[in-house]
Parts: sequence; structure tokens; C-alpha cells
Amino acid sequence: MCRLAMKTASKPFSPFSVLQAMESMQEGYDGSGLGLLLRGLEFSDYKYQAGDPILSGIAHTPAALSRLSEIMDSKGFELKYDHEFDVDRSRLEARDRHKYVLRVYKQPKEWDSLSQEETEHAMMMTRIGLRLDGADHGDDLTAFSLWPDVAMIKEVGWPLEIGQAFGLDNDRIKSRICFAQGRQNTNYGINLYACHPFFIEGVATMTNGENTAFGPIRDWLSGKGYPGYMGYQSDSEVFAHILHYVTKQLKLPLETYKHVITPLSNSELADHPQGDFLLGLRNVCRRLIIDGPNAVIGSLADETCLLAMDAKKLRPATVGGKPGEWAMASEMCGVDALIPDRDRSKDLQPMREHTIIIPPDRKELQIWSQYDQFTLNQAA
Repeated sequence: MCRLAMKTASKPFSPFSVLQAMESMQEGYDGSGLGLLLRGLEFSDYKYQAGDPILSGIAHTPAALSRLSEIMDSKGFELKYDHEFDVDRSRLEARDRHKYVLRVYKQPKEWDSLSQEETEHAMMMTRIGLRLDGADHGDDLTAFSLWPDVAMIKEVGWPLEIGQAFGLDNDRIKSRICFAQGRQNTNYGINLYACHPFFIEGVATMTNGENTAFGPIRDWLSGKGYPGYMGYQSDSEVFAHILHYVTKQLKLPLETYKHVITPLSNSELADHPQGDFLLGLRNVCRRLIIDGPNAVIGSLADETCLLAMDAKKLRPATVGGKPGEWAMASEMCGVDALIPDRDRSKDLQPMREHTIIIPPDRKELQIWSQYDQFTLNQAA
């Protein structure tokens, strides 16, 4: 198993606090990888302008960094801020990292005439292009994300050690959302692209569990011909792509995500007020049904956060908090570490039919059941 910790708050906080919370769950990961996703960024030495794309990745060699700069220049990106991590390399296991990239750009002028959907697609294609360029040069360039208000850090090692190595305890970077996953390498070689969280066009997820239906799901998604459905260094990456497919391509409300990955039975659908629609959705998306056990934590571009589990419920997760500040973690002690002054009697461990949703206003969490009716006014 792996371990997950997520905090979302109205006031930006240090990601190091989430890494400290990971320490309370350290028996659940083995140091083979840490992934961080920060959303709602605040820099101590730079006033970030909303909407500017941020590139996160690693240039493993000087040549890779030079190519990265050339590619971004050729596409019309103007560099506005280049964050320099206070890296203590003696704390890191990896020795082939020339520069950890976190750069803020002004988007190309030619994008000004694009729609929001076209701009988002262009950002994704730029990020994929950088990833493929790295693959063509012996994997010397890694690109995790290119998106406004989002930064990703991935490295091999133990969470607290990596946080200290990157100087994340100096408050130079804060965020309103922080995802952290400590990886336990059970199925694949050590590869930074295999570290959760996974990100595609504003959609992010991280997972604790074993997705034994990975092969058919990967093949179905890959067969859609959508360029972002690629990579798959981890069996859990499909959870992010399914969430993207449901919300961005089918343009269905978030509640339907659970109906796609763990649909209700025929008898349950027969009693559901939207049973006919859900039966059709299940038939169309049958290949996306997961076979757990899994606990999935996710977020959308508007800072909505969610927690869902499969029917087996063999990978626990807990959510707790208070207005303006909420946490999700694989273990209750993780939530304790993140928000110790909450009312613990209101903590929740979702049942198999539940999706826990924390809206962007963070006033309260919502407990949504698959048996509930939902609105389809977002549908295309």
C-alpha cells in the first residue's frame, strides 16, 4: 500500500506541514517515490498573476535545460519567474538532477484568440511535447505539469527528507491545496512518472490501492485517440484520466464519476430516479469500471476536492476538518497531524456508495451518495 495526505484551506499554508503529517503514516511507504501537487500558489519572492502557466519538471542535464528553454521560446512563451529551490543535494538519493524546474510563463500571444478549451488543450500538448522530447534524448527531461496555479514536485526518497532537501520548510512556497503521496513500489520499476499525484488539464488524482482492471482500462482510454491519455507508468494514472474523461469530455457533473468507476447493480438502478440514464452510462463506460481495492483523492481546476472508494473498502481513508480547512488521509493519524483542532466526532470514512466533496468555498464538506439524484444541467 501507499499513503495519501491532502489538505485544502482558504489561507495558503506550507506544503512542509503535509510532509510532516506523512511521517505519522510512514509504515505505509518505502521511500521509492514522493509526489506533491500544489494548487493555489503563493510565492514569497514573486507576485503570481492568475492565469499564467507554470511548468513543473526536471532537467537532468544542462543540455536538457537548454532544449527546454529553446522549445518554450520557439512556442512564444515568455519567462516571467524561475523559482530556484534551496536544494540540499546531500539529502537526496538521486544524483542526476541538473535543475528542478518551476517556471512561470506568460502564454504565447497567439493564444489570446483561443477559447479556454483550446488554450487548455494547447498547454497539455506543450507539456506532452516536452515529455516526448525528453524520452527522445534518453529521458533527460521530465515534464509533470504545465498549468496555471499548479506546481508538482516528484522525487525518490522519504517525504520529510525530500521536503528538507528542497527547502520547503522555509515558507518560500505556499498553496491552498497540497496533495502528497508516499509510494510503496509494488508493481513497477522506480520511475518519477509513476509517482502520484497524476495531472491532466486541471484534473488531479492520487490513489492508494491496486487497480487490477488496469489493462482493459488503459487500452480503452488509449483507444480513444486523445493525446493526453498516454504514459501509464502506474496502474493508478487511469483514475485521473477517467475523471478527466467524465468531467471534461463527457461534461458530466462530478457526481457521475463514482457511477462510472463503481456503478450500481441492475436492481439498484431499477429503483434509482435516474436509473435509465445511469444504465446507459454504465453500458457506454463499462470498460472503465475499476476492480479495487482503491481509495481515490482528487481535485479539479476550480479547487474542488473529492474522496471516493471502491466497493471493497480495503484501502481506508478519512476526512475531517472545519470551515475553511479540511484534510483527507489514508489514516486518521494523518488527519490528526494536519488539523489537530477539529471536532473529531465529525470525521468521516466514506462507505462504498459515497463521494466526499469539498467545494472551493471550503465552508463544509458534502456527502454525496450514488443513491441520490443529481442535476444534469452541465451535460453537453
